[in-house]
Amino acid sequence: MIVKEEFLSRLRKIFDLNLYEVRVWTALLSRGTSTAGELSNISDVPRSRTYDILESLEKKGFIIMRLGKPIKFIALKPEEVVERVKKNLIKDAKEKSQRLESLKEDEVLEELNMLFTKGIKFVEPSDLSGSLRGRQNLYNHLDMMVRDAEQTITIVTTEEGLNRKLEALMPSLEKCKKRGVKIRIAAPIDKNNLKVARELKKVAEVRSLEKLKARFVIIDSNQLMFMLLDDKKFHQNYDVGIWINTEFFAQALEQMFELAWKEMKAVR
Repeated sequence: MIVKEEFLSRLRKIFDLNLYEVRVWTALLSRGTSTAGELSNISDVPRSRTYDILESLEKKGFIIMRLGKPIKFIALKPEEVVERVKKNLIKDAKEKSQRLESLKEDEVLEELNMLFTKGIKFVEPSDLSGSLRGRQNLYNHLDMMVRDAEQTITIVTTEEGLNRKLEALMPSLEKCKKRGVKIRIAAPIDKNNLKVARELKKVAEVRSLEKLKARFVIIDSNQLMFMLLDDKKFHQNYDVGIWINTEFFAQALEQMFELAWKEMKAVR
């Protein structure tokens, strides 16, 4: 059986399989039904590992084991595999989410917070900084910053960035609004994001940004996150952001933003 490495690599990413698993699975798909020994020969996977791999694939919903002498394995239709994998992912995610939710009332979280509180005492505010790679990581950290806001939130973003902010930050922004946090958002507004801008007006003052192209967020005039790349030119997986706790720089940037804010037109 000859399967291109590029195709195997795509399958690994899509279905979250290791190299041996994807080789054995595609080998079984090509045969329909087969023994472990045959699959070892076809897939070029060591015989000593083949049974473990087949057992893993069965648990994940990719194949069926048929008892007998010898034991044979049956391939499932790819459409059925997709449905089974999807159901398993949803089930696993729900179980993990419930376990994490239960931690809120568990002594484990108290001990973790105690460790963090003790450790943070030895850290200078200016040392609380770091870089984040990948847009999902950026938004996870942004959401944390927004949730911790006490007084002000300033967001400057791009056309597409405004659409992303609604999806990723709206629940946390709504909670901030109820707490009395002042929220301002500036972005280029066009027909593609006007509806989103009006939706964000429910929690923030939104204005159209025309002369400045930037991506940054300032929280309470002391925390700052700014993105280094143009989101139109780079894939989201390569997006990079810098987060820093810096009252001096954050306030300076906010003062410059104030001057531009006065020239911006409010979204209607």
